[in-house]
Amino acid sequence: MEIIIPIITAMAGLAIGTGSIFAYNKHKKNGGQNKADDLIRKAKHEASDIVLNAKKEATALTEKTQAEEDARRKEWKKTENRLIERETTLDSKIDQLQKKTDKLNKEEKELEELKNEIRNIRVKQHEKLEKIAALSKQEAREKLMKMTENDIKQDLVALVVKEQKEIKHEVDETAQAVLLTAMERMSSEVTADRTITALKLPDDDMKGRIIGKEGRNIQALQRATGVDIMVDDTPGMVVLSSFDPIRRQVARYALERLMKDGRINPASIEESVTKAEKEIEKEVVRAGEDAAREVGVVGIPREILHLLGELKFRTSYGQNVLLHSIEMAHMAGMIAEEIGVDKRVAKTATLLHDMGKAVTHKIEGKHAEIGAELAKKYGMPDAIVHAIAAHHDDIEPTTPEAIIVKIVDAISAARPGARNVSAENFAERMRDLENIATSFPGIDKAYAISAGREIRVIVEPKSIDDLSALKMARDIANKIEATMSYPGVIKVNVIRETRAVEYAK
Repeated sequence: MEIIIPIITAMAGLAIGTGSIFAYNKHKKNGGQNKADDLIRKAKHEASDIVLNAKKEATALTEKTQAEEDARRKEWKKTENRLIERETTLDSKIDQLQKKTDKLNKEEKELEELKNEIRNIRVKQHEKLEKIAALSKQEAREKLMKMTENDIKQDLVALVVKEQKEIKHEVDETAQAVLLTAMERMSSEVTADRTITALKLPDDDMKGRIIGKEGRNIQALQRATGVDIMVDDTPGMVVLSSFDPIRRQVARYALERLMKDGRINPASIEESVTKAEKEIEKEVVRAGEDAAREVGVVGIPREILHLLGELKFRTSYGQNVLLHSIEMAHMAGMIAEEIGVDKRVAKTATLLHDMGKAVTHKIEGKHAEIGAELAKKYGMPDAIVHAIAAHHDDIEPTTPEAIIVKIVDAISAARPGARNVSAENFAERMRDLENIATSFPGIDKAYAISAGREIRVIVEPKSIDDLSALKMARDIANKIEATMSYPGVIKVNVIRETRAVEYAK
């Protein structure tokens, strides 16, 4: 029994152990299977999702492709419709063109037939005219042409006179309005510089000191300045004479400095002249800058401003050139503003138009040509260069600004008191006017009147007809413009008079 119990216990333990092992193994086997099942289920689910997404993407791609295909088909359809429409339109235009061509051909044929008919009528008329007038064809043609020419000439004269009057009236009104506006708004002082400068002395003893021992001081002063110093019996005054106003100014400044200092000798004279030259140089630069500033023009090179400043000491016909240029620049700006052209170009060109006069004693040539070359050299715009070159008709003015410069130059010169013209020059100009007029054939007499503002020309009525008189007036005016220099405007009045006298007995 005791043996059975341990055996039973051992068997039971064995059974329990075997069962435990079996149960453990079974449990282990069952756990792995579940995990595998989970993985399979998960894989199947993911595969299903992938397939679903792939189906969705395939569907979307298909729809997109289908939409693009539909759009292309619509565009192709539109293009096809346009081509069909254009083809239809082209066919229609071709038909219309063909119809027009046929119509033109028909009209051309009718026109040719009409021309032939007219030729036949003219031939018949000429034959009848020859029979009636007892004239040949050539004689009849000449007579007819002469009659027609006379009729046309009279009508043409009347038409030309009428048009000239209307145009002149309109142009005069417009020009007067513009010019009067500019002239009324501009007022400048009038100066009349000469070739001499009178210098007042504090006392007569100063004359002897200026002359110096054996004339050394005055000789040194004349050598240093290039100015003639005239000391005469006029009390308290010496006269500085030179055609160069800058040299006269240097001499005046130097003498004033010497008289103020009290030491007058060759050494102090040389020192004083040097200082005076430097002072004049500063004054020249300042004058040029002040002129440009007064006119309102900027951007002018310093070299040109220096030349402009030198004009302060230059005169033309007794008129200060710088003041003349400033006056002109103001008027040019006003006129340019009135007619709507480049105001800056007009003012700048006008201010610099006489720049060449500053160096005419150094460079040969006309001042307009020299001024244009200097402006071009220092980089001024072509429009300004052209206006400077054309202001005296050396070349044809082709821009509105160039014409404005020419106009205001004439206005400034013609203003009463602006210029100092001698009687000899006036008489010479009057003779030149009369000589120009009488140089044309068919002129009986010519008279320059109204101080040279008008030239009256009396023609021979048998040699010059009305139409020729009009042409002659224009030709005389053109020759005056080409050969003479004058201020303002000269009126050319051609007079043709025919008198018929008969006596009743």
